Order: sequence, then C-alpha cells, then structure tokens
Amino acid sequence: MVHDVAVDAGLAGSDGRRLRARGHRTRARLLTAGSAVFAEKGLHAARVDDIVRAAHSSHGTFYLYFGSKEHLFDELIGDVVGEIATLVNDMPTVSDTVRGRAALRDWLDRFADLYERSGGVIRTWTESELSGEGAGRRGDDALGGLVTALMHRVRIPKRSGLDPAVATLALITMCERFHYYAATQQVRATREEILDTLVEIADAAIFGH
Repeated sequence: MVHDVAVDAGLAGSDGRRLRARGHRTRARLLTAGSAVFAEKGLHAARVDDIVRAAHSSHGTFYLYFGSKEHLFDELIGDVVGEIATLVNDMPTVSDTVRGRAALRDWLDRFADLYERSGGVIRTWTESELSGEGAGRRGDDALGGLVTALMHRVRIPKRSGLDPAVATLALITMCERFHYYAATQQVRATREEILDTLVEIADAAIFGH
C-alpha cells in the first residue's frame, strides 16, 4: 500500500511538472504573439482577439495567464526593464581612449541584441508615452535610467561644451532610432555597419575627433 502511494505520488509529481512546463510554453507563446501584435498595431488598436489568433490559442487560455492586453503588455515591459537594468549595471566607463571606444562598441553591441529581441515592445511603449498611457511612462522611466547611467559613465571633455545630460540623451535616442530604421528596413545596414557608425559619430560628437 505504501509502495502504491509512493508510485502515485511520483506520477502526480511528474504530471505536475509536465503541466507546469506546458503552461510556461503557452504563456511564452502568448507573450511572443503579444509582442508581435503590439509592434504591428500599437497598444491601443491591438485586441485580445489578435493576440490569441497569432498565438494559435483561445480566449479562455489567454485569461488563464493575463487579465487584459494591458496586463500582458506590462509583463513584456517588465522583461525589457529587467534587461535594461542589467545593461545599466554593466555599462563601462567610456573615455577618450582606444580601450574606452572598444568598451562603448561592446556595450552598443549588447544594446543591439536587446533591440533585436525587444524592439517591438520598445517602439510600442514609446508610442504609448506620446499618447500619455501609463505603460509608456513606465518605459520612459526605464530609458531615463539608462540615460542617467550613461551620463555618469561617459567622460565628456569640458572643451566640447556639451551638456552631459543632453549629449547622452542624444546618443541613446540615436541608437534606438538607428536600430528602429534598420529593423523596419528603412535603412539597409549590417550589425557591424551600425556599430561602427554609432561609435564614430559618438567619438566625433563627444570627444571632438
């Protein structure tokens, strides 16, 4: 009898793990579909219908994991905010040296990775910010933290006459827009060309080369 209970418990545990794994996959599929739908339609125009259709799922399944499309979008922003926080923490001190420029290029490469994974979410929250929606403000706060960190770690020479806050905001904005135009094929450029261009522009603008 004890043996049977143990076997049953083992099977129940195995089934539970399989169910949890399947649940994680379903939730991830809905998040991926939501990201694509928001990038295409924007937060306001996107519907739960669009998301479940893109995920090959159902409304019932959607509402098992998310209370609304805004809830799903908030989860997407949370993931990106976490990645931005990691970028902020890992940001090197950028100075007017060969090593400093190499460090900036490596960091921009990681920014490109982030945009490749989550550019649709970033674009959607930027548009949400312009419309005054709460999700947009949260995204703006995250990017603001990125600008603040960069401002403290880019050593802008006094001779340049640049305001550090304005200069770093311009750099981040330029990075985001450049990747946006590349992602939407409005500009045809490889990853290497994008990185080389951004580093050269930053070098010329900030350090006066």
